[in-house]
Amino acid sequence: QVQLVESGGGLVQSGGSLRLSCAASGRAVSTYVMGWFRQAPGKDREFVAAIGRSGYMIDSANSVKGRFTISRDNAKNTVYLQMNSLKPEDTAVYSCAASGLLRPFTASQYNYWGQGTQVTVSS
Repeated sequence: QVQLVESGGGLVQSGGSLRLSCAASGRAVSTYVMGWFRQAPGKDREFVAAIGRSGYMIDSANSVKGRFTISRDNAKNTVYLQMNSLKPEDTAVYSCAASGLLRPFTASQYNYWGQGTQVTVSS
């Protein structure tokens, strides 16, 4: 079983950048597909990006393509989400998750979740 803890959220101005971290313990992140999700007030949780066991990004939402990058540091057992050119509509609670599947397609296919970190983008 893996435990996940997010950090790095905060308040940032529109157009700015922020890097979120997802620190894992108990199991190696390289043994999972790792994903980032977000949920804004009054809206459903949505997929942001995922990284495969190979260490390469395997998928990302159209709304963040060209702006967000997911990466992994095996030595630190940590997954990151680099967010650039942030927009007010990026405001949400961001959560990381781990899946034992080779190619998960939905949030329900991720087995382990962190508690989330708040990202607020001001205009």
